[in-house]
Amino acid sequence: MYNVAIVGATGNVGRKFLEILEERDFPIENLYVFASKKSAGSKLKFKGYEYLVEETAEENIKDKKIDFALFSAGGDVSLKFSPIFSSYGAIVIDNSSAFRMDENVPLVVPEVNPEDVKWHNGIIANPNCSTIQAMLPLKVLLDNYGIKRIIYSTYQAVSGAGIQGISDLEEGIKGNPPKKFPYPIAGNCLPHIDVFLENGYTKEEVKMIEETKKILHNSDLRITATTVRVPVLNSHSESINVELEKSFELNDVFNLFSNTKGITLYDDVAELKYPTALMSTGKDNVFVGRIRRDFSIDNGLNLWVVADNIRKGAALNAVQIAELLIGSDK
Repeated sequence: MYNVAIVGATGNVGRKFLEILEERDFPIENLYVFASKKSAGSKLKFKGYEYLVEETAEENIKDKKIDFALFSAGGDVSLKFSPIFSSYGAIVIDNSSAFRMDENVPLVVPEVNPEDVKWHNGIIANPNCSTIQAMLPLKVLLDNYGIKRIIYSTYQAVSGAGIQGISDLEEGIKGNPPKKFPYPIAGNCLPHIDVFLENGYTKEEVKMIEETKKILHNSDLRITATTVRVPVLNSHSESINVELEKSFELNDVFNLFSNTKGITLYDDVAELKYPTALMSTGKDNVFVGRIRRDFSIDNGLNLWVVADNIRKGAALNAVQIAELLIGSDK
């Protein structure tokens, strides 16, 4: 049994941590829930009991003998408090971007690079939600055919922008102006996620590019990305175009995906079967469909990849990392 802390427990992902820990019956002896000073004093339910939310502060951490701390409270909180939790013996699994590209911190998708948890120094990074779902099918292709180039085009739900993003969609449908996004999201698509960088890419796009290289252990991969916010409540959808090193048969690709843990193959265009955001919401697996050859290049392949961004793209992946560390395999 383990002592587990949730940091950012009152947010969307924090609450999802609690839900998934309960669903998967993670072996918890003591649970501690932390949030900002503003949220301290509120209560959260877990397995029928109420837990008092404490302020994220060192004096509330040091005597609790925490084994695992699951973070989803933003990069600034992670940078400040992850080393503190770690110094008191906890293994931090961080959902922010604070440590993802730190060469001393593993960046892990359990179905893809589980071996990387072995070299952690007290902190393990959870990848970006849009990166996580792409990794499962790409790892299969890399292992079997090699990859020359990847083109990402994402269609990302407003829940990825937090409660304010959800509110902008709901209020925008009523005709009210946005508060989170620079333009209305209702009835619109915004090719703008996170801040713009000097090279014209957004930070989200660069995250996908660099995280993919780190997780797949290939710094030479050629990757480009365009990330778009769409008026969908939950679950991210991605068009992924891949140029493979070797030739392939489509039937073999179908068979590989259908036998890969964590992937649900849903592809039968004759029956109009392809993954959708509504289909994947609340599900653990990554859904893959619209698999077809790209005839414009040698060994080109197109995929449509959909997953629940709050679940597999954040909370579930973090809990699966903790399960790896305790030797549980679900």
